[in-house]
Amino acid sequence: MHLLSFILLAVVSLVSVTYVNGLAVMSVDLGSESMKIGIVSPGVPMEIVLNKESKRKTPAVVSFRDNVRTFGEDAQTIGIRFPKNSYSYLIDLLAKEINHPVVKLYQSRFPYYKIVEDTQRGTILFQHDEDTFYSPEELIAQLLSRAKEFAEHSAQQPIKECVLTVPGYFNQAERKALLQAAQLANLKVLQLINDYTAVALNYGIFRIKDFNETTQYVMFYDMGASSTSATIVSYQTIKTKERGYLETHPQLSIIGVGYDRTLGGLEIQLRLRDYLAKKFNEMKKTSNDVFKNPRAMAKLFKEAGRLKNVLSANTDHFAQIEGLLDDIDFKLRVTREELEEICQDLFDRVGAPVEQALKMAGLSTEVLNQVVLFGAGTRVPKVQEKLQKIAGQELAKNINTDEAATMGAVYKAADLSTGFQVKKFITKDGVIFPIQVIFERESEGAIKQVKRILFGLMNPYPQKKIITFNKHTHDFTFNVNYAEFDHLPQNEILNLGALNLTVISLEGVADAINKNKGDNIESKGIKAHFSLDESGVLKLINVELVVEKTVPPEAEKEEEEGPFSKLGSTISKLFTGETEPEKPVHETPEEKPEEAAEAPEEKEPVEKPVNETTKKNETATPPKNATEKESAKDAKPKVVTLKEPIKAAEKILYIDKLNKKQLDESYKKLEKLTTIDRELNRRATALNNLESFVIDAQNKLYEDEFTQAATEEEIEKIRTACSTISDWLYEDGSDADADTYESKLNDLRLLTRDLYGRVFEHRERPEALNALRSMLNGSNHFLESAKNLTKSTNPEKDIFTDVEIEMLQKVINETQDWMDKMVEDQEKIKKSEPVKLTVKLISEKMAMLDREVKYLVNKLKIWKPKKTEKPKEDKNKTTDTGKEEQKASEGSGEKAEGEDKEKVEETVENPEVETEDDDDDDSVKTDDTSDDSHTEL
Repeated sequence: MHLLSFILLAVVSLVSVTYVNGLAVMSVDLGSESMKIGIVSPGVPMEIVLNKESKRKTPAVVSFRDNVRTFGEDAQTIGIRFPKNSYSYLIDLLAKEINHPVVKLYQSRFPYYKIVEDTQRGTILFQHDEDTFYSPEELIAQLLSRAKEFAEHSAQQPIKECVLTVPGYFNQAERKALLQAAQLANLKVLQLINDYTAVALNYGIFRIKDFNETTQYVMFYDMGASSTSATIVSYQTIKTKERGYLETHPQLSIIGVGYDRTLGGLEIQLRLRDYLAKKFNEMKKTSNDVFKNPRAMAKLFKEAGRLKNVLSANTDHFAQIEGLLDDIDFKLRVTREELEEICQDLFDRVGAPVEQALKMAGLSTEVLNQVVLFGAGTRVPKVQEKLQKIAGQELAKNINTDEAATMGAVYKAADLSTGFQVKKFITKDGVIFPIQVIFERESEGAIKQVKRILFGLMNPYPQKKIITFNKHTHDFTFNVNYAEFDHLPQNEILNLGALNLTVISLEGVADAINKNKGDNIESKGIKAHFSLDESGVLKLINVELVVEKTVPPEAEKEEEEGPFSKLGSTISKLFTGETEPEKPVHETPEEKPEEAAEAPEEKEPVEKPVNETTKKNETATPPKNATEKESAKDAKPKVVTLKEPIKAAEKILYIDKLNKKQLDESYKKLEKLTTIDRELNRRATALNNLESFVIDAQNKLYEDEFTQAATEEEIEKIRTACSTISDWLYEDGSDADADTYESKLNDLRLLTRDLYGRVFEHRERPEALNALRSMLNGSNHFLESAKNLTKSTNPEKDIFTDVEIEMLQKVINETQDWMDKMVEDQEKIKKSEPVKLTVKLISEKMAMLDREVKYLVNKLKIWKPKKTEKPKEDKNKTTDTGKEEQKASEGSGEKAEGEDKEKVEETVENPEVETEDDDDDDSVKTDDTSDDSHTEL
């Protein structure tokens, strides 16, 4: 019984954990220019989270100024005045060296940032001031923390789990860096999902009914702020048998990807910014060069973004900035043709990702069912013109270009979380950077380098792979690198950075081989197990030596029963009641072979009646014991697989992750900023509350409602206190801390408490008295009806006792007398004097009266009339007697009929058995169908 109790406790604990963890989950589409946040919470379907300005997307910008940290649009405003204090377009800087082409491009675009090398990791740092440095991971972590705050405010509960979108071209170093940024933001990442996969999932979940076994091909073209991608996706339904029976589910597979890491709306905006700056210099209204003024360039950058958006819908527009440089205003008419001319080379690159994706998928544009646009950059008319010419069909605009990735990612988050249940939609991503294993082995006296593809181009993932080393007998090392990149242009290969990923050193190989040597042992090699998980991150699972041991039948020995096997056997015997005789356990030197079946001992034959059928069966079928003996003689040797773990040390060759010490330092730095923000928010809230209370109190003192409820002395005292605090706020109190503001607010509340209390009583008393009068009226009506339901007045409906009726009458009379007296006493005193008849006292009297009435009402509800038994007939009466009774009853037929009718009506009025059964059935159905641990979407 102790064992059963332990098992039941374990099951209950598991269910409890599943329910507790079923909280809200979020997704963040973190782009280089803005971020969008999705959320799923219990009872609320997928939705976009609004920021504090009630907007659906937030600029991915963080700024620091005067020890104050700001985000979003506030940070953008600071960035115009102090550009080097505002950090944006950060996502592409993750896991980059100081000399990386992307870092060089970033410095040329935004020359006012001071970027230095992180000597410990080989990455970059933003130098904010002499003593403060920020890594891209730390800045992105702050953005994710802000997104978490918005989501928690929307869900009204804590959020710990999320799904993040990443550009599909992110390599291993970039993906791991983003995971660490989320770790710094105290977020558990359920999955990193490629942005185009999230878009494809969002597209598919609303078109599930359109998919069947026939494959449909859709291309998604995404031009964002800093990059462009073209992705070919196949949709179809497949059959799976994961739960023991065939199920049909929709599936999307990424079969072709093309991208341009530096083509996007940002580059168009920068071209337009530089064009406007050049035109301003040509005006020669000042001798200063606008290119050398960071603040002026920041103003031009903002105006270029606005102008780019307007020219997407209009053929021309004016760019205008007040006080651009040296207090000189700038105004210039710009046409769409001029924009297309200065960006001609960019528009020529629009088709390259499409061609790359088609080549990778091995398809042509004729088989594409749709070409779907995504990303703000696809709104540019010239981009659509180029795409339509390449695709040879109308471009589809049937998804939300800003929010599709966010909604697809939050659907995946709900699917991966433990608290929600969604319709299954299988996603298969594809490898765009092949990974190979390189090792050396001796061949004909020479060292030969061998390359083996581990994850090939467009291999679906998540997936696990095993590579086997057959020729190595001593410790050795092998490399895991990126494979050939014939499908990528040369500039994209350079953008990948280091092509060597890890070096894996194996130790104890010779010892493991020697330990598993023997005449009947065959080595199957050293096997290294790898996985490419849902986030696209490569992991070494384990390395082991695998051998096969041949065990002859006569040498087979029973495998020693482990503790879990014993536990299972014990439970089985506990429920079945079976017992078996103990068998001897044979020890083996090192490894135990699999358990071998033994022939049972011979038993004496049992005599049976002989007939024709029995003779026939005995002739056709040999004796059981004889068959088993022959089978034991002809048994083949058993092959047992043995595994010996090999110690593997992995050394990262690309950008190192943040180690524990660096993580702790970053945590402390971010926590310090969070503490400052929290204190600043508290101070601002306290100041705002104090100012509001002072102004509100001063205004109320001029209202009749308050002047009548206060004495002259009291009014003067409050006015003086409010005036004193108001003057202090605009003089010495402007720099006070939150504690001071809160203390003065408490003093002011204490001073006005009595006055505000009297005003409240005078305002709410009439409504409370009306409610009490209404209750008294209803109680009196009920009392009159209840008096007819006592034994003395109505014996057939003996519901209430005389004592209960008298008690209710007493409570009603006492309440009525109390109300009349208190109202009279209250009207005799001034409104400025302490209140005698308070709302609280009235509520207490109402509660007392309600309690008495409810008691009797409940008693009336549960009362059931006594059933009347029918007189039993005497079956021994003769036929003649029956005829005489029939004649006697003919004279009183109407009376008998009336009695029967009364009995029928009484039965219909009180169907107590049927009602109780119905209630029980409903409660059972509710319990069976309820599921607190899941929310159906």
